[in-house]
Amino acid sequence: MIAELRPKSQITIPKQLINSLGLSVGDKLEIFKNNGMICIMPVVVYPKGYVDKILEDMESIRQNVAAGHQSVFNNIDDLIASLEGDD
Repeated sequence: MIAELRPKSQITIPKQLINSLGLSVGDKLEIFKNNGMICIMPVVVYPKGYVDKILEDMESIRQNVAAGHQSVFNNIDDLIASLEGDD
């Protein structure tokens, strides 16, 4: 597929690509250069406070695991069995 660079540095992404990637109006796209190519990658943007809270929770879990206070599972089946009370 070939796109044309327009006067205001704009291009149109072909509809076939938009549909195959499941993109919609308003989606965020990161544009970057990689080995001489222009790359466009869909991204999800979260508020900084949300990400900070996730990182804080992850650190708490790491500390609990290290202290032996957090359950650790060998695989997803064991986790699901624990959640369902089958353990």
